[in-house]
Amino acid sequence: MRIIALCLACLMLVLPASAQAEDELVHVKMETSEGDIYLALNRTKAPVTVENFLAYAESGYYIRLIFHRVVPGRLIQGGGYNRSLYQRGKRDPITNEADNGLKNLRGTIAMARNDDPDSAQSQFFINTKDNPELDHQGKEYAFDWGYAVFGEVVYGMDVVDTISFVPTEGRGDFAGEVPVEPVYINMVREIDESDIPTE
Repeated sequence: MRIIALCLACLMLVLPASAQAEDELVHVKMETSEGDIYLALNRTKAPVTVENFLAYAESGYYIRLIFHRVVPGRLIQGGGYNRSLYQRGKRDPITNEADNGLKNLRGTIAMARNDDPDSAQSQFFINTKDNPELDHQGKEYAFDWGYAVFGEVVYGMDVVDTISFVPTEGRGDFAGEVPVEPVYINMVREIDESDIPTE
């Protein structure tokens, strides 16, 4: 009986850890005019969003687009416009995965969208502080759906912070949020985890 009890105790200690499968992560390098940002995208928690982002990246869609919206101390947003604030043709909107349990914490990347919860296409933002008001709150009302987090910055947060404090101005439909000097996205590409700097 004692041996059985010991075995059961061992199983209770081992099973919870082994039962929790690790999330599948895809690693991406985002080269910008201010430096490089390295991201780990969570394919397990946000499969539709990650595949959509990678499809845009692999097609070269993001090349020479800008971070068109900078809100100091809150977020930086890009992936939709060139320096003339012209939008390229986009893929169809995707399903909102904001109910995946990931939160809009500092350093996370999430999809931007319109009022319709399922309207995200190419634009994304990186949170420069915890933004709980952007998290999923419920499904009854559109504004409760939140913004789908699909990864996080694993190296280069200093670059994100630099972008978040560049001088901005009002242009087009963006009141005071467009960088005076364009901050370009030069390339977004998938990389091996071993390619991420450690220092």
